[in-house]
Amino acid sequence: MKTKDIILTAMFTALISVGTFVRIPLPLCPLTLQPLFTALAGVVLGSKRGGAAALGYLLLGLLGVPVFTGGGGIGYILKPTFGFILGFCVQAYITGLFAETGTPKLPRLITGTLCGMLVMYAMGAVYYWLISEFYLGSFTGVWIMLLNCCLLPLPKDVLSCVLAAVLGVRLLPVVKRMERHAA
Repeated sequence: MKTKDIILTAMFTALISVGTFVRIPLPLCPLTLQPLFTALAGVVLGSKRGGAAALGYLLLGLLGVPVFTGGGGIGYILKPTFGFILGFCVQAYITGLFAETGTPKLPRLITGTLCGMLVMYAMGAVYYWLISEFYLGSFTGVWIMLLNCCLLPLPKDVLSCVLAAVLGVRLLPVVKRMERHAA
């Protein structure tokens, strides 16, 4: 990776971390701005660097830096919502794939951000169920989990995906110019 790649990746890792602290608490999964910045990382940085930014966020939290909504540390792996954090890495990667292939037009970017979000939701919900059922022994039921972890944040996350795509259309030419000047 070049210096500019490291800086951009670190910048998006920081944005995803800051997105943790803009939150509305809900009983099972708080609403945060992390999905917005994760999708934006994929759009602007592409699959590899965007995924690396989300992975950097995940590693920071596992190392004990309190960037997750409930703190940090290796023990966070056993929290039901950790699957959503894993999903952020895949979300950024998938979104980046859409941004890299073809012309990065708004409909393509919106499709990519929404596909990434759906995969993140699926990973988060499955992980939530597995940890709640088999580790904690306190699964609240599929409907309660889907309501709190997927349906309540859905409108906010759909808007986040659209916003990330709109911002991405504006930011991509700037990033491309930066890359040409750095070469």
